[in-house]
Amino acid sequence: MADDTTEKTPSQRIDERITELGDWRGRTLARLRELILAADPEVVEEWKWRGVPVWYCDGMICTGETYKAAVKATFAKGASLPDPAGMFNASLTGNTRRAIDFHESDEIDESAFAALIASAIAVNRQSAAAKRR
Repeated sequence: MADDTTEKTPSQRIDERITELGDWRGRTLARLRELILAADPEVVEEWKWRGVPVWYCDGMICTGETYKAAVKATFAKGASLPDPAGMFNASLTGNTRRAIDFHESDEIDESAFAALIASAIAVNRQSAAAKRR
């Protein structure tokens, strides 16, 4: 018999969120997650702030928030990332964060999104290396 007191891993919680959404938001979050995890073998998944998937690699990469009308990928250091495809469309006025709101009819520009993830990881690694010096 399974032990019901066993804490679920962040990955299991994200799996559950995707399943419970059961619509375009779940499919979108699942695809974003695949792209994030494919970016680097050292990407780690966390579950924060009462139910937000968060991905890390030498620092926070981005979150995957779900709302009624959008799936929001918020990049912790988005303001410092190159965005030649113009994917950032939310949280544009702050000094640090940038976000992408994906809506039901939106197509994900997978190569541009993957490039943002790679850039975020590179910025995190540079920052982590500088702190170790």
